[in-house]
Amino acid sequence: MLAELSGVGKRTILRIERNERVAVRTLQRVQAALEARGVEFIPSGDGKGPGLRIPLSLLSRDDLRF
Repeated sequence: MLAELSGVGKRTILRIERNERVAVRTLQRVQAALEARGVEFIPSGDGKGPGLRIPLSLLSRDDLRF
């Protein structure tokens, strides 16, 4: 689904998930697609690392694994 939303190939999404090298423009396209769905990227600061805030409307109970 993310590949389709971002216009990036499925194999490229797998490369991102494996922390392999991809072009910065590719990462920007993926980020833009996520932000369009309401995901908020949180920069690092105050001694804390970066993170994501995902709207609950995008999650199902099966997605929550804490």
